[in-house]
Amino acid sequence: MFGYVVVNEPELRIREFDLYRSYYCGICMDLKDHYGQAGRLTLSYDTAFLALLLTGLYEPDGSERSARCAVHPLRKHKIRQNECTQYAADIGIILSYYSCLDDWNDEHDAGKKVMAAALKNKCAAASLRHPEKASLIEAKLNELRELEGRAKEPDSALSPAVLLDRAGGIFGDLMAEVFDYKGDIWSAPLKRTGFYLGKFIYILDAYDDLEKDAKSGSFNPLLAFGDRPDLDSYVKGILTMTISECTAAFETLPIVENIDILRNILYSGVWCKFNEREGKRSGTETAALSRERTAQDE
Repeated sequence: MFGYVVVNEPELRIREFDLYRSYYCGICMDLKDHYGQAGRLTLSYDTAFLALLLTGLYEPDGSERSARCAVHPLRKHKIRQNECTQYAADIGIILSYYSCLDDWNDEHDAGKKVMAAALKNKCAAASLRHPEKASLIEAKLNELRELEGRAKEPDSALSPAVLLDRAGGIFGDLMAEVFDYKGDIWSAPLKRTGFYLGKFIYILDAYDDLEKDAKSGSFNPLLAFGDRPDLDSYVKGILTMTISECTAAFETLPIVENIDILRNILYSGVWCKFNEREGKRSGTETAALSRERTAQDE
Protein backbone atom coordinates (compact mmCIF):
# COMPACT_ATOMS: atom_id res chain seq x y z
CA MET A 1 0.00 0.00 0.00
CA PHE A 2 2.74 2.40 -0.91
CA GLY A 3 3.12 4.98 -3.64
CA TYR A 4 -0.28 6.66 -3.57
CA VAL A 5 0.46 9.79 -1.52
CA VAL A 6 2.47 11.58 -4.18
CA VAL A 7 2.91 15.09 -5.53
CA ASN A 8 1.28 16.16 -8.77
CA GLU A 9 4.63 17.29 -10.13
CA PRO A 10 3.39 19.37 -13.12
CA GLU A 11 1.42 21.54 -10.70
CA LEU A 12 4.43 22.35 -8.50
CA ARG A 13 6.87 25.19 -8.99
CA ILE A 14 10.48 24.10 -9.52
CA ARG A 15 11.60 25.36 -6.11
CA GLU A 16 8.70 23.53 -4.43
CA PHE A 17 9.61 20.26 -6.10
CA ASP A 18 13.26 20.74 -5.11
CA LEU A 19 12.15 21.33 -1.52
CA TYR A 20 9.95 18.23 -1.61
CA ARG A 21 12.79 16.15 -2.99
CA SER A 22 15.16 17.42 -0.29
CA TYR A 23 12.95 15.83 2.39
CA TYR A 24 12.64 12.65 0.34
CA CYS A 25 16.44 12.51 0.09
CA GLY A 26 16.71 13.28 3.80
CA ILE A 27 14.64 10.20 4.66
CA CYS A 28 16.82 8.19 2.28
CA MET A 29 19.93 9.30 4.18
CA ASP A 30 18.28 8.55 7.54
CA LEU A 31 17.51 5.04 6.29
CA LYS A 32 21.10 4.55 5.16
CA ASP A 33 22.56 5.92 8.39
CA HIS A 34 20.42 3.78 10.70
CA TYR A 35 19.47 0.73 8.64
CA GLY A 36 22.10 0.35 5.92
CA GLN A 37 21.64 0.04 2.18
CA ALA A 38 18.80 -2.47 2.49
CA GLY A 39 16.86 0.02 4.56
CA ARG A 40 16.87 2.46 1.65
CA LEU A 41 14.73 0.03 -0.34
CA THR A 42 11.79 0.98 1.92
CA LEU A 43 11.89 4.63 0.88
CA SER A 44 8.46 5.83 -0.25
CA TYR A 45 6.65 9.01 -1.19
CA ASP A 46 4.10 8.26 1.54
CA THR A 47 6.72 8.65 4.28
CA ALA A 48 7.98 11.84 2.59
CA PHE A 49 4.48 13.28 3.02
CA LEU A 50 4.49 12.30 6.69
CA ALA A 51 7.86 14.02 7.22
CA LEU A 52 6.70 17.17 5.41
CA LEU A 53 3.47 17.33 7.42
CA LEU A 54 5.11 16.85 10.82
CA THR A 55 7.95 19.24 9.98
CA GLY A 56 5.45 21.88 8.93
CA LEU A 57 3.50 21.46 12.16
CA TYR A 58 6.32 21.16 14.71
CA GLU A 59 9.11 23.07 12.90
CA PRO A 60 11.95 21.06 14.51
CA ASP A 61 15.61 22.01 14.25
CA GLY A 62 17.44 20.09 11.58
CA SER A 63 20.29 20.04 9.12
CA GLU A 64 20.49 21.06 5.49
CA ARG A 65 23.32 20.32 3.13
CA SER A 66 24.14 19.63 -0.49
CA ALA A 67 25.61 16.30 -1.54
CA ARG A 68 25.95 13.76 -4.32
CA CYS A 69 24.84 10.16 -4.07
CA ALA A 70 24.65 7.02 -6.20
CA VAL A 71 21.26 8.05 -7.54
CA HIS A 72 22.38 11.63 -8.29
CA PRO A 73 26.10 11.29 -9.03
CA LEU A 74 26.52 14.20 -11.44
CA ARG A 75 25.36 17.15 -9.38
CA LYS A 76 24.79 18.01 -5.77
CA HIS A 77 21.26 18.18 -4.42
CA LYS A 78 19.73 19.42 -1.18
CA ILE A 79 19.23 17.05 1.74
CA ARG A 80 17.11 18.02 4.75
CA GLN A 81 17.09 15.91 7.89
CA ASN A 82 15.41 16.38 11.25
CA GLU A 83 13.61 14.35 13.90
CA CYS A 84 10.55 14.09 11.66
CA THR A 85 12.46 12.63 8.69
CA GLN A 86 13.98 10.09 11.09
CA TYR A 87 10.55 9.22 12.48
CA ALA A 88 9.23 8.79 8.94
CA ALA A 89 12.18 6.52 8.13
CA ASP A 90 11.51 4.38 11.22
CA ILE A 91 7.81 4.05 10.41
CA GLY A 92 8.63 3.19 6.81
CA ILE A 93 10.84 0.32 7.95
CA ILE A 94 8.13 -1.09 10.21
CA LEU A 95 5.36 -0.80 7.61
CA SER A 96 7.55 -2.25 4.85
CA TYR A 97 8.45 -5.29 6.92
CA TYR A 98 4.84 -6.17 7.66
CA SER A 99 3.80 -5.36 4.09
CA CYS A 100 6.37 -7.85 2.79
CA LEU A 101 5.11 -10.49 5.22
CA ASP A 102 1.55 -9.93 4.03
CA ASP A 103 2.56 -10.21 0.37
CA TRP A 104 4.38 -13.46 1.12
CA ASN A 105 1.41 -14.90 3.02
CA ASP A 106 -1.16 -13.78 0.43
CA GLU A 107 0.69 -14.25 -2.85
CA HIS A 108 3.68 -16.43 -1.89
CA ASP A 109 5.97 -13.91 -3.52
CA ALA A 110 9.45 -15.31 -2.87
CA GLY A 111 11.04 -11.90 -3.40
CA LYS A 112 8.91 -10.43 -0.61
CA LYS A 113 9.90 -13.31 1.66
CA VAL A 114 13.57 -12.48 1.07
CA MET A 115 12.89 -8.79 1.65
CA ALA A 116 11.02 -9.51 4.89
CA ALA A 117 13.97 -11.55 6.13
CA ALA A 118 16.33 -8.69 5.29
CA LEU A 119 14.13 -6.21 7.16
CA LYS A 120 13.34 -8.33 10.23
CA ASN A 121 16.19 -7.08 12.43
CA LYS A 122 15.80 -3.53 11.10
CA CYS A 123 12.10 -3.60 12.01
CA ALA A 124 13.05 -4.82 15.49
CA ALA A 125 15.44 -1.89 15.86
CA ALA A 126 12.84 0.62 14.66
CA SER A 127 10.27 -0.94 16.99
CA LEU A 128 12.56 -0.36 19.97
CA ARG A 129 12.54 3.34 19.08
CA HIS A 130 8.73 3.42 18.83
CA PRO A 131 7.38 0.41 20.75
CA GLU A 132 3.80 1.64 21.09
CA LYS A 133 3.54 2.54 17.40
CA ALA A 134 5.05 -0.78 16.33
CA SER A 135 2.74 -2.75 18.63
CA LEU A 136 -0.37 -1.02 17.32
CA ILE A 137 0.72 -1.40 13.69
CA GLU A 138 1.17 -5.14 14.18
CA ALA A 139 -2.14 -5.45 16.04
CA LYS A 140 -4.09 -3.57 13.36
CA LEU A 141 -2.58 -5.61 10.53
CA ASN A 142 -3.49 -8.79 12.42
CA GLU A 143 -7.02 -7.44 12.86
CA LEU A 144 -7.18 -6.75 9.13
CA ARG A 145 -6.06 -10.30 8.31
CA GLU A 146 -8.70 -11.71 10.68
CA LEU A 147 -11.40 -9.67 8.93
CA GLU A 148 -10.18 -10.86 5.55
CA GLY A 149 -10.34 -14.44 6.82
CA ARG A 150 -13.92 -14.04 8.03
CA ALA A 151 -14.90 -12.44 4.72
CA LYS A 152 -13.67 -15.53 2.82
CA GLU A 153 -15.92 -17.87 4.80
CA PRO A 154 -18.91 -19.15 2.77
CA ASP A 155 -21.42 -18.11 5.41
CA SER A 156 -19.98 -14.63 5.93
CA ALA A 157 -22.73 -12.15 6.79
CA LEU A 158 -20.64 -9.11 5.82
CA SER A 159 -22.12 -7.13 2.96
CA PRO A 160 -19.63 -5.79 0.38
CA ALA A 161 -20.14 -2.19 1.56
CA VAL A 162 -19.68 -3.07 5.23
CA LEU A 163 -16.60 -5.16 4.45
CA LEU A 164 -14.99 -2.32 2.52
CA ASP A 165 -15.80 0.20 5.25
CA ARG A 166 -14.49 -1.99 8.08
CA ALA A 167 -11.31 -2.98 6.29
CA GLY A 168 -10.59 0.61 5.31
CA GLY A 169 -11.34 1.72 8.85
CA ILE A 170 -8.83 -0.71 10.35
CA PHE A 171 -6.07 0.59 8.11
CA GLY A 172 -7.27 4.10 8.93
CA ASP A 173 -6.83 3.37 12.64
CA LEU A 174 -3.28 2.25 11.90
CA MET A 175 -2.46 5.47 10.06
CA ALA A 176 -4.12 7.57 12.75
CA GLU A 177 -1.61 6.20 15.25
CA VAL A 178 1.28 6.82 12.84
CA PHE A 179 0.26 10.46 12.36
CA ASP A 180 -0.14 11.07 16.09
CA TYR A 181 3.54 11.85 16.51
CA LYS A 182 3.64 13.26 20.04
CA GLY A 183 0.22 12.68 21.57
CA ASP A 184 -0.16 16.40 22.32
CA ILE A 185 -2.74 19.12 21.62
CA TRP A 186 -2.58 18.34 17.89
CA SER A 187 -3.34 14.67 18.46
CA ALA A 188 -7.03 14.84 17.46
CA PRO A 189 -6.65 16.59 14.07
CA LEU A 190 -3.52 14.56 13.25
CA LYS A 191 -5.33 11.31 14.03
CA ARG A 192 -8.34 12.36 11.96
CA THR A 193 -6.11 13.34 9.05
CA GLY A 194 -4.24 10.05 9.27
CA PHE A 195 -7.40 7.97 9.68
CA TYR A 196 -9.10 9.24 6.56
CA LEU A 197 -5.89 9.25 4.54
CA GLY A 198 -5.29 5.63 5.58
CA LYS A 199 -8.83 4.68 4.60
CA PHE A 200 -8.36 6.44 1.26
CA ILE A 201 -5.08 4.56 0.65
CA TYR A 202 -6.63 1.19 1.49
CA ILE A 203 -9.60 1.63 -0.84
CA LEU A 204 -7.47 3.08 -3.63
CA ASP A 205 -5.02 0.18 -3.29
CA ALA A 206 -7.92 -2.28 -3.60
CA TYR A 207 -9.15 -0.46 -6.71
CA ASP A 208 -5.66 -0.39 -8.20
CA ASP A 209 -5.13 -4.13 -7.61
CA LEU A 210 -8.62 -5.26 -8.61
CA GLU A 211 -7.76 -7.06 -11.86
CA LYS A 212 -4.53 -8.52 -10.46
CA ASP A 213 -6.26 -9.87 -7.34
CA ALA A 214 -9.11 -11.32 -9.40
CA LYS A 215 -6.57 -13.36 -11.38
CA SER A 216 -4.42 -14.41 -8.42
CA GLY A 217 -7.26 -15.10 -6.00
CA SER A 218 -5.85 -12.72 -3.40
CA PHE A 219 -8.27 -11.01 -1.03
CA ASN A 220 -9.73 -7.74 -2.29
CA PRO A 221 -12.87 -6.26 -0.71
CA LEU A 222 -13.99 -4.81 -4.05
CA LEU A 223 -14.26 -8.30 -5.55
CA ALA A 224 -17.28 -8.84 -3.29
CA PHE A 225 -19.19 -6.35 -5.43
CA GLY A 226 -19.03 -8.73 -8.40
CA ASP A 227 -19.65 -7.17 -11.81
CA ARG A 228 -21.28 -4.03 -10.46
CA PRO A 229 -21.50 -1.77 -13.55
CA ASP A 230 -21.05 1.50 -11.67
CA LEU A 231 -18.11 0.31 -9.57
CA ASP A 232 -15.75 3.02 -10.85
CA SER A 233 -18.10 5.86 -9.95
CA TYR A 234 -19.03 4.15 -6.67
CA VAL A 235 -15.39 3.91 -5.60
CA LYS A 236 -14.71 7.45 -6.74
CA GLY A 237 -17.60 8.70 -4.61
CA ILE A 238 -16.29 6.93 -1.51
CA LEU A 239 -12.76 8.21 -2.15
CA THR A 240 -14.05 11.75 -2.62
CA MET A 241 -15.94 11.73 0.68
CA THR A 242 -12.98 10.14 2.47
CA ILE A 243 -10.33 12.56 1.26
CA SER A 244 -12.73 15.46 1.97
CA GLU A 245 -12.79 14.44 5.63
CA CYS A 246 -9.01 14.12 5.56
CA THR A 247 -8.43 17.60 4.12
CA ALA A 248 -11.00 19.15 6.48
CA ALA A 249 -8.99 17.86 9.45
CA PHE A 250 -5.69 18.82 7.82
CA GLU A 251 -6.80 22.42 7.32
CA THR A 252 -7.32 22.85 11.07
CA LEU A 253 -3.59 22.35 11.68
CA PRO A 254 -1.57 25.59 11.99
CA ILE A 255 0.87 24.73 9.21
CA VAL A 256 2.67 27.40 7.19
CA GLU A 257 5.92 25.70 6.19
CA ASN A 258 5.50 23.32 3.22
CA ILE A 259 1.78 24.14 3.02
CA ASP A 260 1.59 24.49 -0.77
CA ILE A 261 3.34 21.15 -1.29
CA LEU A 262 1.09 19.43 1.25
CA ARG A 263 -2.03 20.83 -0.40
CA ASN A 264 -0.76 19.75 -3.81
CA ILE A 265 -0.49 16.20 -2.49
CA LEU A 266 -3.84 16.04 -0.67
CA TYR A 267 -5.94 17.89 -3.23
CA SER A 268 -4.34 16.62 -6.42
CA GLY A 269 -1.48 14.15 -6.04
CA VAL A 270 -3.47 11.44 -4.26
CA TRP A 271 -5.79 11.27 -7.29
CA CYS A 272 -3.01 10.59 -9.81
CA LYS A 273 -3.12 6.81 -9.42
CA PHE A 274 -6.93 6.67 -9.42
CA ASN A 275 -7.15 8.72 -12.61
CA GLU A 276 -4.53 6.51 -14.25
CA ARG A 277 -6.29 3.31 -13.22
CA GLU A 278 -9.75 4.62 -14.10
CA GLY A 279 -8.49 5.56 -17.56
CA LYS A 280 -7.06 2.09 -18.11
CA ARG A 281 -10.24 0.41 -16.91
CA SER A 282 -12.40 2.64 -19.11
CA GLY A 283 -10.14 1.95 -22.07
CA THR A 284 -10.36 -1.80 -21.50
CA GLU A 285 -14.14 -1.67 -21.23
CA THR A 286 -14.42 0.49 -24.35
CA ALA A 287 -12.20 -1.90 -26.30
CA ALA A 288 -14.24 -4.89 -25.13
CA LEU A 289 -17.49 -3.17 -26.11
CA SER A 290 -16.04 -2.31 -29.52
CA ARG A 291 -15.03 -5.94 -30.10
CA GLU A 292 -18.50 -7.11 -29.06
CA ARG A 293 -20.20 -4.69 -31.45
CA THR A 294 -17.87 -5.72 -34.27
CA ALA A 295 -18.69 -9.37 -33.64
CA GLN A 296 -22.41 -8.57 -33.70
CA ASP A 297 -22.07 -6.67 -36.98
CA GLU A 298 -20.26 -9.58 -38.56
